[in-house]
Amino acid sequence: MAKVPTTILFMMVVVLVDPIHGAPQVPCFFIFGDSLADNGNNNNLLTRARVNYQPYGIDFLTGPTGRFCNGRTTVDILAQLLGFENLIPPFATSNKGPDILEGLNYASGAAGIRVETGSQLGGHISLDQQLLNHQVTAIRIASILGSKQSALQYLNKCLYSVGMGNNDYINNYFKPQFYPTSRIYTLEQYTAVLIEQYSRQIMTLYDKYGARKVALVGLGLIGCTPNAISTFGTNGSACVDNLNSAAQMFNQKLVSLVDQLNANLRDAKFIYVNSFGMGSGDPAAAGFRVVNVGCCPVNNIGQCAAGQTPCQNRSEYVFWDGFHPTEALNQITAIRTYTAFNPSDTYPMDIRHLLQLRL
Repeated sequence: MAKVPTTILFMMVVVLVDPIHGAPQVPCFFIFGDSLADNGNNNNLLTRARVNYQPYGIDFLTGPTGRFCNGRTTVDILAQLLGFENLIPPFATSNKGPDILEGLNYASGAAGIRVETGSQLGGHISLDQQLLNHQVTAIRIASILGSKQSALQYLNKCLYSVGMGNNDYINNYFKPQFYPTSRIYTLEQYTAVLIEQYSRQIMTLYDKYGARKVALVGLGLIGCTPNAISTFGTNGSACVDNLNSAAQMFNQKLVSLVDQLNANLRDAKFIYVNSFGMGSGDPAAAGFRVVNVGCCPVNNIGQCAAGQTPCQNRSEYVFWDGFHPTEALNQITAIRTYTAFNPSDTYPMDIRHLLQLRL
């Protein structure tokens, strides 16, 4: 966790006690991703990657919802920063009514860029399927607004958050007992293949569904999760170095992709969210005391064991379970994504400036 200035902690307090009033800064917010953003899309799937049970949601107003967190996720907090009165709902339980005009969340725990990623845990909604689900939404919006053209013009105005790739390493490449990818590709080759597929998927979002303002969330420190440390060992390092190296390799290529997209698509703007950078540094500066174990007792796949009592001092923990951050960390990540505190937090600009652009 990078050193966080006092101002960010003050701003966090302001956000918590004085939510933004008035119209949202953007009419709609669509979210694609994995368990870091999933808010219930996996609840009715036949999978171990679902968390609609206690103690998940212990700090969420309505209890367990399917969020892989004790409270709100980063995209939940971003929605609040953007001025939405309600959090963006999951696609799985959305209706066909006008509420979908504010956006939907398609994210799915264990999902990845590659279709097979995460399948050892059971069902999930890969990025390809999330894009197909968004096609369903686009058709519904065309029905509400009266034409496909009106829908496309409306979708041009939305903010899109896409955070994928974590599971393509931790639930694919680095699980050779389930997947052949590490025998087929070197790490460099695999990362190149991943980015190539990801770029096609992002282009689909631009070409077919009118996305013009897109935040691409980079991989975090996947080698520093409690599960990674307990599974692989660290060989004297603080974290599992080869997992973090893989994440950095992916992120470097993702930054290059952002440059390429911005150079080629002049009527759109893509930004990179530097999760890895925001996660590096001294966690104590932000008030965290426990960095290498999760707040809740975990089961054999690193999720909270059902019905177990979590830690009381959750604001002092970086991790909620074996993989996922606490709401306390999500608050800092969301605020720095919205308004960068270090120039390296986002590239080439933060979400606040992205929304102000006239394209």
